[in-house]
Amino acid sequence: MLPGSGRDGGRRPARALRMVGLRTSWTDAGEGEFFCPGCGGDRNYRRLHGQVRLTVLGVPLAGRGQTGPVVECSSCAARYGAEVLDHLTTARFSTMLRDAVRTVALAVLATGGAGSRTALETAAEGVRAAGFDDCTADELALLVRVVDDEDASRSLGRPCEAAIALELHEALGPLAPHLAPLGRESILLQAARVALADGPYRPVERAALTTVGAALALPDADVSRLLESARTPS
Repeated sequence: MLPGSGRDGGRRPARALRMVGLRTSWTDAGEGEFFCPGCGGDRNYRRLHGQVRLTVLGVPLAGRGQTGPVVECSSCAARYGAEVLDHLTTARFSTMLRDAVRTVALAVLATGGAGSRTALETAAEGVRAAGFDDCTADELALLVRVVDDEDASRSLGRPCEAAIALELHEALGPLAPHLAPLGRESILLQAARVALADGPYRPVERAALTTVGAALALPDADVSRLLESARTPS
C-alpha cells in the first residue's frame, strides 16, 4: 500500500485547518507619512491595532487580548513597531536642518557680524546651501534688524545671551539626535566661518558658538577643537 493511502487505495484528504489556533484581526487606527526602512524613503503608512482571538476549526471565538500597534507601509506592506515613527521623514529632516542652519547664522550675525558685508555673504552662502536657495545677504541683514527691534531684552546694542541660547536650543535640540557626528560638526564649523569672516572671534561670538556646540550635543573638547581648526585655513 502506498504511504498516505487508505485501505481502498485512495489518498487521505489533506488537513486544511488546524483544530485550535490563534488568529489576529487588524483594524485601522490612523495613517500618515513615515520613513520606511524597507523602501528607503518617505512613504504613507497605516497604523494598525490587532485583536487576537482563539479559533476552533477556523472559527474565531474568545478574545485573547490585543497586539500592536504596528505600522504598515502602504507601498511594500512591511510592518514595523510603532517606534519607527520616531525617525524623521526625509522631508521633515530637510526642513528642520534648513531652519536650524538659518537660525544659527542669524544668532552669530546678531552678536555683531551683521555690520560686516563679508560676514553676511558668508552666512547667506551657508543658508543657501542648506536649502534656502534665494537667501541673500540683504535678507539676513533685514532679519537681524527685525529681531533687534523686537527683542526688548537687548542692552547696549548687544543681544541677550539667554535669548540666543533659547533660540539655538529650540532649533538644534530636536535635530541633533538625527544628525551624524560629522553633520553636527559641519553646522558648528559653518557658524564659526561666519564669525571669523570679519576678524577673530569676539567674546560674545565665541559664547554663541559654544552654545551652538552644546545644543548639538557636541563634547566641550570637540567644540574647542573645531573652533580652533576653523581659524586655520585649510
